[in-house]
Amino acid sequence: MSGILELPTLMICALLVAADQAAKLFIASSMRLGESIPVVAGIFHITYIENPGAAFGIFANQRWVFIVAGVAVIAAACAIYRRLERESAMVRWGAALLLGGAVGNLIDRVRLGRVIDFLDFRVWPVFNIADIGICAGVACLIYALTREKEKE
Repeated sequence: MSGILELPTLMICALLVAADQAAKLFIASSMRLGESIPVVAGIFHITYIENPGAAFGIFANQRWVFIVAGVAVIAAACAIYRRLERESAMVRWGAALLLGGAVGNLIDRVRLGRVIDFLDFRVWPVFNIADIGICAGVACLIYALTREKEKE
């Protein structure tokens, strides 16, 4: 394979973290907490909230649990990094996206004690770019694992 699928794992991770942190900095510096700006009224809004928990606000105010979990994900990624070079592009992308998302949200948790969320589709809890990376990374890994099982 060539092209974008061959981007180095760390570059994908770094781009995701940079995009996530830049967007969060912009939102936090240009909006008031709780403010919502309709992009497509009733469908998609930019809404500035700070989430002290995990997805859907569960485990609120468990900052140290999330910090330890984030550090564990980073440590695991470092431990298996050399092995990733031998894996498929889908596995490498999945790992990079998962790691980038974990790092993006970990930065918020260490710095603020909570995560800045702003993407609001009104039918789903408000989320951020790091959350997209985590979900997309897990989806890539599941796809790669199930595809490899089918080949066997």
